[in-house]
Amino acid sequence: MSEESAAPTPLGATAYLAAEGFERELEHELADRGSALTMVLGRLMFAPGPHMPCAWAANAWFDPLRIPIRSIADGAQQLRDIQRNWALYSASLHRRAALIEERLPKVSAKPLVFPAPAPTAPLGSWTLFDAETIIAAAKCSSPFPNGEARFVEDRAGPPNRAYLKLWEALTRLGVTPRAGETCVDLGASPGGWTWVLAGLGAEVRSVDKAPLAPAIAALSNVHTVKASAFGLSPRDLGPTDWLFSDVICYPERLYRLIDAWISAGACRRIVATVKFQGATDFDSQKRFAAIPGGSLAHLHHNKHELTFFWDADRAGAAR
Repeated sequence: MSEESAAPTPLGATAYLAAEGFERELEHELADRGSALTMVLGRLMFAPGPHMPCAWAANAWFDPLRIPIRSIADGAQQLRDIQRNWALYSASLHRRAALIEERLPKVSAKPLVFPAPAPTAPLGSWTLFDAETIIAAAKCSSPFPNGEARFVEDRAGPPNRAYLKLWEALTRLGVTPRAGETCVDLGASPGGWTWVLAGLGAEVRSVDKAPLAPAIAALSNVHTVKASAFGLSPRDLGPTDWLFSDVICYPERLYRLIDAWISAGACRRIVATVKFQGATDFDSQKRFAAIPGGSLAHLHHNKHELTFFWDADRAGAAR
């Protein structure tokens, strides 16, 4: 009779998968919270204690286990014994990891057709620590493999690819603007975000000194406002349900703009891109993170930027 594998053991840590290319930012974020890394496997960083929301983490692995394995088949069986759906993060021993992956049930990773909701089936993550050890977590923060949200793209309607950021942001949020709601899109030109919002049936006030793409400007529920996002008072645009901003500006300037809208009680929800120019401005990041009712995340379709989410109801509960 073959010898049984040793039992899995908890690591007593949370694993954070850095957004690709932003390992330094995640390491800085964890260190700033007093978390000393206990292990690093590629982009996967382990810090002791329970999960802490980290903006630069594409995915977080809750309560990861160290699982000794005797063979490729045994590794696959042990993962199947825990649950069905697993996503591989391959940090090393790529061929051996691929052979284990081949023995696991296939996980449907079809791109989403927006505005379909994010997957709800449990999805664990795993990697090989060495040839005889799997590190795995049955529960993760992202419903997408390694946090990579993918969509069936529209290559005809939107004037640029910025719409993918908004698709991902709204999918992550789990709620979208509806017909009858009013949206303000700051820095709208050429109209990628306005195109998304108009397609959802909302009334959109698109603010920019530059023009929208003609096909977007011609939509019946799009109302153009030729002005600077920074030259308007929140009250100038009337009652607003949603504020959106993909404006190119320094984070501190965007913070003042967002603060003015929140202080005026001029909207119920905000989705805005915080763009970093040059080095990451961690001080501004912390200021955004400290806004009651707000949160920050690096989306799969973000570049050197974070997406800021704010909800008035959540802000009220936080006070």
